[in-house]
Amino acid sequence: MPAERTSLFNPPLQGEGRTAEGSPGWGRAEPLAQRPPPGSLHSPASPLQGEIKGNTITEDAVLGGRLRLRQPRRGHRVGHDAILLAASCPARAGDDVVDLGAGVGAAGLALAARVEGTSVALVEIDPDLAALAAENAARNGLGARVRTVQLDVAAPARAFAARGLGAQCCARVLMNPPFNDAARHRLSPDARRRRAHAAAPSTLAAWIRTAARLLRPRGTLSLIWRADGLEQALCALAPAFGAVTLLPLHPKPGAPAIRILLCATKASRAPLAILPGLLLNDRAGRPTAEAEAVLRGGRALALGDP
Repeated sequence: MPAERTSLFNPPLQGEGRTAEGSPGWGRAEPLAQRPPPGSLHSPASPLQGEIKGNTITEDAVLGGRLRLRQPRRGHRVGHDAILLAASCPARAGDDVVDLGAGVGAAGLALAARVEGTSVALVEIDPDLAALAAENAARNGLGARVRTVQLDVAAPARAFAARGLGAQCCARVLMNPPFNDAARHRLSPDARRRRAHAAAPSTLAAWIRTAARLLRPRGTLSLIWRADGLEQALCALAPAFGAVTLLPLHPKPGAPAIRILLCATKASRAPLAILPGLLLNDRAGRPTAEAEAVLRGGRALALGDP
């Protein structure tokens, strides 16, 4: 473990000109429009969409360098929420998994890297982020088990079915929905960051309905959410899910949780279980050993069925 450590609550990821070991050359940025990613959702002649045109991409390391992700330099950036979400999903070899609102694929790819034998569908509305997700799967040697579907999470069931995601198609769903109320919070001027972080209050329930439709009976939904939105999350889960297991995430000793991880089972009537919280940083602001084991070591978090 390094002698000096920085805070693990959603800091910038490694990259920006160094490898995971700190040597030069890891994260050079290049224009996103310069070279279409192999296996992307764009044809070579297709222009990139909207504000991503002229943006640059960086290559960043997560899971201690075992996973490399290309993502736009501007807008929403992958943080530790995605890695914690992936660690909380109780997937096993042979499971079909759907990552809703996948962005560049961080959570779904982290899960696929941890659990051999899983098949993962990355669902993302933004065509350029979906293209990067497909590239990230290929670059990390996961292209045979991970596919990307460009689709709105709130799209009708027939749109999902047309892309091979019909009712009861999977055993696991994971998602990190936008959790700020667009009417109450100051919104980012960046369109992608705004879409990733803010939405109408009804969005969470709509995403959970999609998850319930995709899951088989006794399948699990893994979700990361604001701690102060616990009541909203439980109410949205109640119509279709039970056996909710909740893990609070605390940024430092004595501080209230600011995120919660939830794992819920479709069609279960078992009661809520609240686990002891995960402490991310010590009093000096250094990552705890428990947090590093998950975020850099790739250890799973014990939520849901074993």
